[in-house]
Order: sequence, then C-alpha cells, then structure tokens
Amino acid sequence: MLKRRNAAVVAAGLGLALSLTACGSDDSDSGSSGSSDSEGKIGVILPDTESSVRWESADRPALEAAFEEAGVDYSIDNAEGDAERMTQIADSMIGDGVTVLAIVNLDSESGAAIQEKAAAAGVATIDYDRLTLGGSAEYYVSFDNTVVGELQGQGLADCLGDKAANIVYLNGSPTDNNATLFSAGAHSVLDEMSNYKVVGEQAVPDWDNDEAATIFQQLYTAADGKVDGVLAANDGLGGAAIGILEGNGLAGKVPVTGQDATVEGLQNILAGTQCMTVYKSATQEAGALAEAAIALVNGEDAETTGTVEDSEGGRDVPSILLEPQSITKDNVQDVIDDGGQTMEDVCAGEFKKLCADAGIS
Repeated sequence: MLKRRNAAVVAAGLGLALSLTACGSDDSDSGSSGSSDSEGKIGVILPDTESSVRWESADRPALEAAFEEAGVDYSIDNAEGDAERMTQIADSMIGDGVTVLAIVNLDSESGAAIQEKAAAAGVATIDYDRLTLGGSAEYYVSFDNTVVGELQGQGLADCLGDKAANIVYLNGSPTDNNATLFSAGAHSVLDEMSNYKVVGEQAVPDWDNDEAATIFQQLYTAADGKVDGVLAANDGLGGAAIGILEGNGLAGKVPVTGQDATVEGLQNILAGTQCMTVYKSATQEAGALAEAAIALVNGEDAETTGTVEDSEGGRDVPSILLEPQSITKDNVQDVIDDGGQTMEDVCAGEFKKLCADAGIS
C-alpha cells in the first residue's frame, strides 16, 4: 500500500539544496569526482545497460551533474545485469569508504544482502528507482510506479477507444518490484473497462528485449493474431512487440505502450507505431537521490513525500516519490525541453520531417 503526499514539494526543491562547495577531485575506474569539506562519500550502483538505455544515457550524467554541483565525493558503477558483480562493486565501494550507498537492485534478495552488509559496516543505504523487498534502506527514491502503470493503461485505452479489443500484456522482469507495480497500475485502469479482453500476459525475465520479441511472438500466435493492443512495460519491450507486429503488417495499427521516453520510443511515437510512453525525468530523480544522500552524509533527515510498504520486510520505507508524465505525439516536445532527450537525436534522419510535422523545435 502506498501512502502519498504531494511530490511537488520535492520537485520544486531539486537542485536548490545542493549547496556544498567543491575543493578537489578523486578519480576511480567507475567514474568519480568532486570531494568536499563534508566528510563522506556516496556510491551508486546502476543495474545494467540492457533493460533500458536510460541508466547510462540519462541517469549517470544526471547523477554526476547533481553530485558535481553539490561538490561531494562520489563513485558510480554499473553491475551490467550481474548480481554477483553488483555485490563485488558494493564490497569495493564499502571498502573504499563510502558512507552512503545507493543501489538499483537486480533482485530483492541480492539487494537486501548488500544492504545488510552495508549496515554492518555502518554504511547508510538508499533504494534508487526500485524498492528492495526485505531490505533495510533508509530511503526509497523513485517515481510513483503505480501511477506509471495507470498512465500506461489509460494511454492504451485512449488509443484503443470504446471498441471491443483484445489486449496482450508484456510485463517487466518478475524480479523487479517496479514491474509488479506497473502491471497492477495498468490493470487497475483497463480491468474496469468491459470492452477489453486480456488474451495474453507474460513477464519478460531481466527486461531482455530479445526474449520479449520471442515471448510476444508466442502470445501473438496463441491469440491467432487477434491482438488489438499491447500494454508493454517499457520502450524496449514495446519496440520488441512493434518488430513482431511489423512483420505481420500491423505496426501502427495495433497501439503499443512504453516507458522511459527513449530516443527509439519517441521516434516510434512520431512514426505512429507506438501509442505513448511514460517520461520519468532523470534530472529530477537524480536530484532527489543527491538530496537524500547528502542529507545522510551530513547526519540529517531527508525530506520525504510519504512511505511505501515493504511487504516482505514488514515496514514502511520513507520515500521520495516523483510524478511521471504521459507522453504522446502531442507533447514529445516536453521531453526535449526538460533535457530528457535532444532534438538532434530524436529528429535525426528520416525523423526530421516527422518532428517538423509534430511542431518539435
């Protein structure tokens, strides 16, 4: 159960509290910089480069900018989808003296083990983007992931309209608590609409896009090709479904959802093969993480927006939850204006005219 207060309190203050002064630099293999008068070091472990391009293209630079602005010593690394590697990185960071460790877990079991080890070493932990069930993080920083699913469900309904329609769900990794929330949010919207029928639903292990294509092909075949809409949990899975639909002459005829507002996802929206995506500002999320981490470094409490229930740990985790945004062809410009993507990337090549037609500048 999610307990929410107005997330605008956090969004309005992002970047304003990052006021420590830099006085040096510190380099590491994983990428670190900026030491400060404040004692302490922040470590961040990103999950992979496969589930979404956002981790390296959006989150890393946004986190680096936030920490640089704050003038704090930090280290950022990527587990490359390997839970054992994430554990090794965490051990190294703890040994290197981090006082705050933020992780995007690959699964709750390994994430909780990392947090337990960190606590034993006196290191505070933060769950970034994904809640670690059974974990011990002091804070959870993310977007309201149930709302993400609700936006996806409503977006698909808007694209399908009032007609009777067969829907396939292509859900995210079963080890990712966010994926559970996305699916629940989408179902809460679409299950109330009696004209829609679910004709297939499956989770995609590790958010693997290649496996998503195989899974969607199987679901499509099992439904005898009678698929009118696809609730895909992110742009990568949506792109995999679009590839199969294209092979069957249905790309652009069957609405597909997404998430992360990737370059490919936005281009698919402009091309008409993807119905919508959900934008989660990396700058906002990185800023919220930086604020929470810096508060812990300074021995202070972070400003939260509510709590999220950890059903396995039996506790309410203090949380900073931001509001996601639904993106269609009508407001792709919002992502570019926020710095989520550049016009040069989105409007490259054949998409230049489509951007002009959509009024993107």
